[in-house]
Order: sequence, then C-alpha cells, then structure tokens
Amino acid sequence: MQIGVVFPQTEIGDDPVVIRDFAQAAEGLGYAHLLAYDHILGADRTNRDRELVGGYGHTSAFHEVFVLFGYLAGLTSRIGLATGVLVLPQRQSALVAKQAAEVDILSGGRMRLGVGVGWNYVEYEALNEDFSNRGRRQEEQVEVMRALWRDPLVDFTGRWHRIDRAGLLPLPSRQIPVWFGGWSDPAYERAARIGDGFIVSGNRDPVAGIGAVQSQLAALGRDVDSFGFDVVTGYGDPGRWVADAETFRGLGATHVTFRTMDAGFANPREHIDAMERYMKAVGDLA
Repeated sequence: MQIGVVFPQTEIGDDPVVIRDFAQAAEGLGYAHLLAYDHILGADRTNRDRELVGGYGHTSAFHEVFVLFGYLAGLTSRIGLATGVLVLPQRQSALVAKQAAEVDILSGGRMRLGVGVGWNYVEYEALNEDFSNRGRRQEEQVEVMRALWRDPLVDFTGRWHRIDRAGLLPLPSRQIPVWFGGWSDPAYERAARIGDGFIVSGNRDPVAGIGAVQSQLAALGRDVDSFGFDVVTGYGDPGRWVADAETFRGLGATHVTFRTMDAGFANPREHIDAMERYMKAVGDLA
C-alpha cells in the first residue's frame, strides 16, 4: 500500500520556498505521492438562490494544479503528483491532455490524473461550461484524452468533441492513469467501467465507496487486483492512525493519502511535523 499526503492548498500560502520545502519534506519522509485538490475560481457562498454544497468559497486559496506540478516536478525526483480531483468538465479536454502530458514528461512519469465533476455551478458558468451535463461529458473527455496520449494524429467525432486529424507533441511515454472521485452511484459505475482507480475522499465512508466500486468491477468482469483505490484520511485521532490504515488496506486500498489540511495547524512547519508523525506510525504498512 502506497502512502501519500494531501498538499494543503488552502493553508500553504503563496511563498514558493515554503511550497518547495513542503514537497521536498514529503519526499524526504518517504511519501509516495502528493495529492492536490482543484478549483479555478472560488464563489461567494452567501445569498444564493441555489445552494453551493461544497466546502470552499471565495476566500479559499487554490494553486492551479498543473502549474504547481510543473514547478514541483523540477524540485523533486521521486514523489508522485496526483490530482484529487481535477474538475474535468469545466476545462477543455485537449488542453487538459496537453497539460497532464507535459507534467508526466517533465516529472519522468509521475503524473496521476484524478478527475471528478465538481459541485460549484458558479465556477462552471464563469468558465463557460455546462454544469448540467458534466457527468456524461466527462466520459467523452477521458476518451479524447486517452486518444491524444496514444496517437500522434487523432481524428475524433463525438457528441461534444471534434478533432480533425490533429495531435499533441510531445507525447507522454505511456497512458497516464485516470482515476475517478465522487460519492454517487453514477460516479462508482463510471470509475469501474472506464477508470484506472477510484479516490475515496471528502470524509466519505471508505467501506461504502470501495465496496460499491468493487461490486461494479465484478459485474463488469474487470480484474479488481489491477484497479487502484486511494483513501484520503484526515488527521483525526493519532491513536487510530495505524488501525485505520490497516482497515483501509483490508478493504482493498492500494493507496492511503494523509490529509493535514483543516486540522488546525498554524503554519507549514506544523503540517510537516504531522506528516513526520504519521509516517513514523504507519510507514511499516507501505
């Protein structure tokens, strides 16, 4: 089981030295991957006729994930770089394929693209994308990206995409893993049918999430052992860290990602100290 850590987007600040130190500390402590959340715009949550259901607003700071990973690719040598999750349907498919390929190339094959449909309809509207069909459209986006990563020249006609004999260069040396996140039946089914893995996050029940996807994999005849599961776990009670990690592994988790964000730490040093304590506790499970 691989052990990773969440990049504390909303709390890390904007000092590039601090960001570098956090990533290098995670790598030095033996973490296998660094997982970053994604938002382009934050919306004021007050006085909305339609509720914004997510946990972030216009005061929540988010570094743009592909620029962040391009920066960290040159400052690290081993640690994986994962989005968890990129809100794919509010972005242009070919551009995401290009950006992910570039990160994968510059990092030496360390990119893992976790995708989801998101919840911020204001963000979608501001980016001139349709919030209502985001789940269906995401499937075609993944198909387009995989074709662009695989073929030097792509001729694709879909419901939402038309590529007329064009391609991106340089190509990545592999198909970049595409993992899905979410907590609905359509998300579980979509992950099992076309995904390489599934990310359980947002304080959701890992038993229910993993079990639902495993059931879908079995129904589809897919090999469960070749499919990845990443459980994002909060700081919580340190006395339960080992037992929880063992539980996740017993459920079939191939990855566990430790989240220090929103744990009440006052500065980046406290995040790093927490990472060190967690790795000392659960590192033998890796």
